[in-house]
Amino acid sequence: MFPSPSSVPPSRPPRQVAPPRHHLPAAPPRHALGAGIALLLLAFLVGLLLRLDRQPFFQGLDDRWAASLNDSAAAESGELGAFSTVLDRLGGPLGMVLPLLVIGCLCVYGRWRSGLFVFSVTVVANLVVLLPMKQLADRPRPPHPWVLVSDGSYPSGQVFSAVALVVAVAVVVFPPRARRWWWAFGASYVLAMMGNRTWLHAQWLSDTFAGAVVGVGTCLVVWRIFASLLDVEAERMAANSLWL
Repeated sequence: MFPSPSSVPPSRPPRQVAPPRHHLPAAPPRHALGAGIALLLLAFLVGLLLRLDRQPFFQGLDDRWAASLNDSAAAESGELGAFSTVLDRLGGPLGMVLPLLVIGCLCVYGRWRSGLFVFSVTVVANLVVLLPMKQLADRPRPPHPWVLVSDGSYPSGQVFSAVALVVAVAVVVFPPRARRWWWAFGASYVLAMMGNRTWLHAQWLSDTFAGAVVGVGTCLVVWRIFASLLDVEAERMAANSLWL
């Protein structure tokens, strides 16, 4: 005997599985906005302290670090001179060429959203965040810098630019596995830039840390602001429809 139609269990509809999100661009961390604002607020308060007190509580550490560099500079100038020059050029006007190249390549492939994100982090934020903070602190440079410098030592603009470039490239260029190696390389690059700025007597040690803090904080805030736009691009990349 055949079972009646009523006794046959109904077949289940096929389960709808949402397509996985594309690896690029990367999504921001969960608390990116709050963490970024906290870092920027910390840097702002320290800048305000420097404005009110030319001898802050951490000036002693800055002086000792600068003195230790004076003792070893003569012995190491020949070995580190070329490398220091390269870092100084990358942190200067030449450093702006790198993000522009990244932006141009992204736009060629139709990734104008990522290009706009990189432009905002590396160029716009430099004008909107970094320069006003330099004017707020108005901290004098260390005496007798080895390179040509402008006014305003706090925070370090070269370290800020290094951090902004590292984070921006990590977000829009590298997939998760490669991104781990890029973070290691980027951290080494930022630390080298920090050491180079103090070795050249262009900035105090605390200025370089402040540049890193402002750079990370700015990137987190801008990353969160661009999250929805970057998510649209990630979906279009997954569907191979960037130009639509």
